[in-house]
Amino acid sequence: MKFLRFFASEGLLGALVAALSIMTALATFQNASANSEQNRYEILGMKSLNEGNAEYMRSIQVVLYDYQLIDSYYTADSQQDADYFAYSFSPTLKDALARDPNNPFAQEYFDAIYSNATALLTDADANFEQANRWDAHSDRLQVVMLFTALGLTFAAWASLLRSESAMRVLFSLLSILLLCLGVGSYLLTLLAGWFAR
Repeated sequence: MKFLRFFASEGLLGALVAALSIMTALATFQNASANSEQNRYEILGMKSLNEGNAEYMRSIQVVLYDYQLIDSYYTADSQQDADYFAYSFSPTLKDALARDPNNPFAQEYFDAIYSNATALLTDADANFEQANRWDAHSDRLQVVMLFTALGLTFAAWASLLRSESAMRVLFSLLSILLLCLGVGSYLLTLLAGWFAR
């Protein structure tokens, strides 16, 4: 029974309160930082997505205009009219006609027209993926915060009880267990973050 009284000592409870407070504060700070990074990458992803969609719509307009111009070029009444339409071709269509005059709308044409939109949408996906990594890291830190905050609560309650109380020993043991779970979860979070890079 004397061994169990050690768990009710003021020194141990003070050390538990200090350790659990530090762990809770550390996990809370890192969680806020992770949330900030998640928000940053989500905003970058939304920016790239919006720009990519706008660029995609612009590219569609260029393609439609090129179709209209090439139709007008082939059906022009005079060489002067045909030259006017040819002058208005997009640079991509001019390059495509130089490559293959019989098939200007080959896949290379579309790849070139949509290249900017595709790059922006790929960038958006990469940013959203990074935001998801930070979100997962934040979720793991919230588990650490849960363990350490509960442990801190038990240690605080234990310190309010009489030193002879069996509940004081029980609360002290629970806060030790939660401190161990918090530290273990924190180390696993660090490892998971390190391997995710």
